[in-house]
Formats: sequence, structure tokens, C-alpha cells
Amino acid sequence: MSSGDLYDPGDPDLVAGRKRAQALMRDYNATIYGEESRGAILDALLGTHGARCAIRAPLHVDYGWNIHLGEGVFLNYGCVLLDVCPIRIGAGTQIGPMVQILTADHPRDPAIRAQGLENGRPVSIGRNVWIGGGALLLPGVTIGDDAVVGAGAVVTRDVAPGITVGGNPARPLATRHERP
Repeated sequence: MSSGDLYDPGDPDLVAGRKRAQALMRDYNATIYGEESRGAILDALLGTHGARCAIRAPLHVDYGWNIHLGEGVFLNYGCVLLDVCPIRIGAGTQIGPMVQILTADHPRDPAIRAQGLENGRPVSIGRNVWIGGGALLLPGVTIGDDAVVGAGAVVTRDVAPGITVGGNPARPLATRHERP
């Protein structure tokens, strides 16, 4: 599954992995800022996370173990990270509320899709990226360091370092900081 091959989501090991993640999400999403239990829950839920990460509940994941956060990553309320393949988020990246980062995908061939098989592609987000609220990142995209993804953007293709994108589908809007 993590390598992007077709897989059966009903596989007992995968079902157990999702149940594990659901229990940990339930526990995490019931906490508030400053509760000591948050760190231990994130340690158990996520693949890795650097120091000073801040994740506002609720957080929604498929498995958690394929999520890797750099130091000082911030996720605002209601983020969805479907991690059937790795999601890597670089240090200092800030992600707005209700952002969806999707690695889960479905075969385009209707005969294979009818068998209930799924697949995925990893998502990689560089350092010091800002992703505005409600943005949607589709399977397989890479966002370069220092890029900006505008609120509500649907990112279907890679975003080069330092570029600002917006819209549906996301298109380049600017290359440098025009306003603070």
C-alpha cells in the first residue's frame, strides 16, 4: 500500500491499523491545548514529528504511521491527512484549517475499481510552506520550500519552491512576496 501498489482496504491488518488510528484520534481530539497527554498520543499516532509541532483538534487520518512532520509544523483545526502513502511536511510549514492532504487514490480502470482495490501516491511538502484554509492537495504532489498555496486551492500538480498558487486547478499567481 505505502509503495503505491494496488491494495485491498478490507485487509484485516489495514482494518486494524485504521481502528488503532481512530482510537488515538478520538483520544487526541478530546484534549485541549496544554494537556500533557497530547504528546504521548501524537507519538503513538504519527510516524514521526519534530519538536514544537502544534496540531489543533480535530485531526483526521487514515493510519497516522505514514505522516512525518518536521520541527515546528502547525496544523490548524479540522485537517484531514489520508495517509495510505507517506505524507512528509517540512519544518516550519503552516497549514490552515480544513486543509485536506490526500494520498489515497482509486484506479482509473473501472474493472479494477469494481474489485474494490485502491492505490495511492505520496505527498511531499517542503520547509516554510504556507497552505491556506480549505486547500486540497491531491495524491502525488510535491510542494517546494517557501511556496504558498492559497485558500481553497486544488493542487493537482507539483508547486515549485517560492511560488504562490491559487484556484481550481491551482495555477501560479506570483513568485515573490508582494505584501507582508
